[in-house]
Amino acid sequence: MTQPSNNNNQPPIPPTPDNENISRTINSENQEQPKKTFSFSLNVFYRVMRSIFLIFVLIASGLGFLGLGVGFGYFASLVSDLNVPGKEELSQKINDLEQQSKILYSNGELVSVIKSDLIRTSVKSEDISPFVKKALVSTEDENFYDHKGIVPKAIIRATASDILGVGGSSGGSTITQQLIKQQVLTSETSYKRKSSEILLAARTEKFFSKEEILNSYLNVSPFGRNNHGENIAGIEEAALGIFGVHAKDVSLPQAAFLAGLPQSPIEYSPYTNTATFKENFDAGLNRKNDVLFNMYREKMINEKEYQEAKDYDLAKDFIQPEPPLSNNSGYLYDYLVNEAATKIMPTYYEKDGLSAKDIAESKDLNDKYLEISKRELRQNGYTVHSSIDKNVHNSMQEAVAQYGYVLDDGRDMTLETGSVLMDNKTGRIYGFIGGRDYSKNQYNHAFQMNRQPGSTIKPIIAYAPAIDVGLIGSESMLSDYPKKYKSGQVINNYSDKGSNSFKSVRESLKWSLNIPVVNLYGELGNEVNPKEYFDKMNIKGISAEEFGYESIPLGGTSTGISVFEETVAYATLANKGVYNEGYAIDKITDNSGKIIYEHKKDPVQVFKPSTASIMNDMMKDVINSGTGQQAKDTFNSIGSPLAKADWAGKTGTTDDMKDYWFTASNPSVTMSSWIGYDQPTIMYDTWNKQNMVYWSYITNYVYQQNPDIFGIDEKFSLDSSVKKEKVVDFTGQKEGSFNTEGYNMNLRGSKTKTSLYSEGSSPKDSSFRFGIGGTDDNYKDAWNSYFKPQNTKKKR
Repeated sequence: MTQPSNNNNQPPIPPTPDNENISRTINSENQEQPKKTFSFSLNVFYRVMRSIFLIFVLIASGLGFLGLGVGFGYFASLVSDLNVPGKEELSQKINDLEQQSKILYSNGELVSVIKSDLIRTSVKSEDISPFVKKALVSTEDENFYDHKGIVPKAIIRATASDILGVGGSSGGSTITQQLIKQQVLTSETSYKRKSSEILLAARTEKFFSKEEILNSYLNVSPFGRNNHGENIAGIEEAALGIFGVHAKDVSLPQAAFLAGLPQSPIEYSPYTNTATFKENFDAGLNRKNDVLFNMYREKMINEKEYQEAKDYDLAKDFIQPEPPLSNNSGYLYDYLVNEAATKIMPTYYEKDGLSAKDIAESKDLNDKYLEISKRELRQNGYTVHSSIDKNVHNSMQEAVAQYGYVLDDGRDMTLETGSVLMDNKTGRIYGFIGGRDYSKNQYNHAFQMNRQPGSTIKPIIAYAPAIDVGLIGSESMLSDYPKKYKSGQVINNYSDKGSNSFKSVRESLKWSLNIPVVNLYGELGNEVNPKEYFDKMNIKGISAEEFGYESIPLGGTSTGISVFEETVAYATLANKGVYNEGYAIDKITDNSGKIIYEHKKDPVQVFKPSTASIMNDMMKDVINSGTGQQAKDTFNSIGSPLAKADWAGKTGTTDDMKDYWFTASNPSVTMSSWIGYDQPTIMYDTWNKQNMVYWSYITNYVYQQNPDIFGIDEKFSLDSSVKKEKVVDFTGQKEGSFNTEGYNMNLRGSKTKTSLYSEGSSPKDSSFRFGIGGTDDNYKDAWNSYFKPQNTKKKR
């Protein structure tokens, strides 16, 4: 029987057993599907992340190896030009405390070895307390006995800190590295220097034992100051200079204090540079406690030792401050060391991109680089070749010792002196006198001291510039009538308040009259600023403002000039107006003989040759018959051949007679002399002449030792460009006729004389106001005193 087909109107077919199984299977699969989907997703996520991680690891490894390669390459490039020393050379460097420098006289003989400013005594390892070694290692390098000169993780940490700028200041330097930095390299902060330090530290560990490295470090490191205020280096001097015991005998707390010093020796030192205790010792004592804790932490001492040493009153062990030990260097040594350091200063400040102007304008910079230069000079085996003539200089020291008594005036004070002997044609300093007795007074009165120059400034600030610009001739007239400054203060000559007359330039200079030169200087300012002449001669003691003072031509300056500067100025006039830098250093060479500095002559024409020769001609009158005659009379009285030399010079006295000067030149040399008290004190008025007596004794004594440099047969002569003009004796001007105030003035046939003028200058026709300075009434008075009634005709 055929079964009817199914359609929508028929009921569904009842499920059979097989259909039920199929339905259950389908339902079961539908219920498990979410679980399988989650598992699958998790699996996919894992596989993706694993792949990403593997890729990251591969990339990181690649970058790491690349970075490592770059790092090694960069390191290699930094040290590529490093001269890696062998064992012997390295030993010499790390144990070489300093390469000795020296100073030589002009003949090559030794003046002195340049002494270090560090007091240092080396000791053997067995002469250093184990406490010191333990304290140092625990504080500076706890892994010292384990590493091979460097600690990689410390270097990485320090480098990361530098690059990322996080983590503060990281150390990283082992004791070996610190030794290399101190002795072989510089303190420069750069990757190149650090790379060199790493390489050399590893090499040092290869050649030397730990005990040798530690001993070298303790012998060369700075340890602050001792009880004399002196800089000290090395553990032995530190123990002796702070606790008064040898390095082998220090106690635990003393050792901890000493081991803490090298990190910041000046800050932790208990003493100042003036040999006194600091106000408190907290910084150093706190540092000592840190060191003790490091020792305890590293199990180098036990808890009982740590606590007892920490509680110990260490300040009572500091020895009492005492004055510095006597310094017997001498004026010459001190001066040449300072000069040499000044000459090599550009080497160091130019490396830092600074100029001479920067240094000149900043005292702090000047002091900084001068100190650097002195340090380098002490340590680097330089040879300073000086211009100082051994026989001349030593004879000057003998002379001041022998004739210094001439200066003593019976007071319970030492009357000091300073002198310089210079070659006019070159500026070479043959020798000098810094003072009466270096052991009692180390102040160099020839170079360090600035004092008012008194009348010795007149030739260089007033007369020579005025002649140079054609304002005056040698016989021009200057008013010597009573005069006051603008303030109302009366201007005095040495012996009067004015002569109620006019004086010639020659006479005013010869007798060192004050009123005439003040009048001259007042007029000179309309023609030129005398500072221009001082600048050319490198005289820096007088400020620009002071050149405007009315009293400056009398030496009225608050700052003053040095004996050396005055010597240079007079040598310039004696050398036909040509300035040569005064010098005492010929050259400086390093330990290989390479020239680091060499004096080069650089002459400057300051005054016209005609001007200089006119000044010398007038200043000869000062010596032969003026205020400086006592010097020549003394030569004659002792029978010195120097009496025949052609001397030109000038005396000088300051207000209240607190300074006396005398400087004189012949064609070959210039010799100066200043006398006075360090604390300006009034001297006897006769000591002006006493200074000239002393100058003559000193100069003659030097002449006896070395007569050749004095050239006593040479003579000053007028330059061919000097103009010799006939002028009226009364006016200092040309002959002529004129009328004024209703009178005819006829000077033709009057008494005349020869006036000297510099090149390009000439006298003017005689006039009513024939001089410089003075009022109309002064001129009327002068004319009335000159003309007799028959020489004056009333105009109709």
